[in-house]
Amino acid sequence: MNEEIEQIQQHTEFIVQFLVENGSKILSAFIILLIGWILSGWLKGFLLKRFERRNLDPTLSRFFAGSARVMILAVGVTFAVAKFYNIAPLIAGLGAIAFGATLAIQGPISNYGAGLAIILTRPFVVHDTILVQGQYGIVHEVTLGVTRLITEDNEVISIPNKLIMGEIFTNSRANRIVEATLNIPASADAQRACQVMTEAISAVEGVASTPAPMIGIDEFRDGTIQLGYRYWLPTERYHQLRYQVNGAIDAAFRSAGIPLAVPPYEVRMRGGESVS
Repeated sequence: MNEEIEQIQQHTEFIVQFLVENGSKILSAFIILLIGWILSGWLKGFLLKRFERRNLDPTLSRFFAGSARVMILAVGVTFAVAKFYNIAPLIAGLGAIAFGATLAIQGPISNYGAGLAIILTRPFVVHDTILVQGQYGIVHEVTLGVTRLITEDNEVISIPNKLIMGEIFTNSRANRIVEATLNIPASADAQRACQVMTEAISAVEGVASTPAPMIGIDEFRDGTIQLGYRYWLPTERYHQLRYQVNGAIDAAFRSAGIPLAVPPYEVRMRGGESVS
């Protein structure tokens, strides 16, 4: 029991002596870190506001503002450490460690390189709609490591940047195209049907006016006229508006008395002839 008490006293004396000898250094280092943290946060917010006023791309704005904050924090940590150690050999040691780490983490570094290339070349920016690696969504954020997409279902898809650079991807900006067809009987007035569809699609709030919806005769097949139509919707409401457009076309056709074609089929009867 006495030995334990003596050990506690020794540890307590060591801590007290350390605080007495280095208290001012610890306080100075803490103040430096606190100032660096506050200053870096203020600088990031200041730069973001300045970039926003100058209409700079959000992706570049976040990158430059974030980089400035990291630099301020790094300077603060360096000065704080300098209160206790001579940082000259420390910097040399960090250089050697960084070289070894570079060889060990080539994968992540290539990922960051791809992220930097995306940020600087800007093949897409925040709020664009892209299709890459089979994933479709609105660009929410581009960092050095990953690009994050948001789908209509509010799902966040994170794609490593090295899987984007060098790949073929589609950028439809803020909108996504809808392409579909429907058939009407050959006896129906195709031009009237196209006009009705154009009015029905354009009347749905949310359908992009530029480019305008495109409706026309796609082809003639199986004794029917196939109408093709294309229009653009904002990605965040893609399915919701597509269903509204389909309902509007159905209601407009019924009101105008335009029927849809019944697909031809053939019935084969056992022991008899086929009947169309």
